[in-house]
Amino acid sequence: MLTNMKRKKSISLLISYTILAFMAVIIIYPLLWTIGASFNPGNSLISTSIIPKNPTLDHYKELFAGKESLQYGQWYLNSLKISVFTMIGTILSVSFTAYAFSRFRFKGRKNALTLFLLLQMIPQFSALIALFVLAQILGMMNSHWLLILLYIGGQIPMNTYLMKGYMDSIPRDLDESAMIDGASNTRIFWQIIMPLSRPMIAVVAMNGFTGPLGDFVLSSTILRSPEAYTLPIGLYNLVNDVMGASYTTFAAGAILISIPIAIIFILLQKNFVSGLTAGGTKG
Repeated sequence: MLTNMKRKKSISLLISYTILAFMAVIIIYPLLWTIGASFNPGNSLISTSIIPKNPTLDHYKELFAGKESLQYGQWYLNSLKISVFTMIGTILSVSFTAYAFSRFRFKGRKNALTLFLLLQMIPQFSALIALFVLAQILGMMNSHWLLILLYIGGQIPMNTYLMKGYMDSIPRDLDESAMIDGASNTRIFWQIIMPLSRPMIAVVAMNGFTGPLGDFVLSSTILRSPEAYTLPIGLYNLVNDVMGASYTTFAAGAILISIPIAIIFILLQKNFVSGLTAGGTKG
């Protein structure tokens, strides 16, 4: 009996480790290949390999060489600017909205939540024509601030659902105790609800920061001049030219995009884990 149980457990562990190893290969292999390509000489993908025979830093130097057609430094700053302000705006707007839906009962509340759910079913590209016309009417083509507002608006529905669900798990007894002590709703929000919602705030922050860095469709609709480009648009142009495509330089630029994402994740990872254990009973 014990032998059969051990055998079943061993088989189960073997299957689990096999699946994990397979998933790790799927995730890690493209990353290793991109890193290798960024150090390979030349511009073609045909001669590239994961382990370059003659590694070079020329592609990284080319990104910051100051060429008119390759304003990588400017694109990088544009992307960081848009991502940081989108993250801040998303955290504030989603927190306020989720708090209102979680703690207050008002007319149209259920209908608004249903509307948020329906908005997630509409593909982003279906509104591109309307957004393009709106940008022209407002005279805000090539405007990073318009793009930031659009990103924030797109982040609100889904993240509000996530944040509201987390705030619902925070005991209302804390609110009532604070009100007895004379605290206003604003003070309860900032001093009680927000500190206890750190894990979900970290998730919303990651969504708000990484979303603009990976977006191409919406940003290419609003931003038309090279100096206003974000990284996805600028890097796409590196491989869009049939005659002058530079895939290895593209790989180098793609690797550098991951640096700010990694920094944000490291800064927030403590909240992902330790914040989950901080409940209402913590003194």
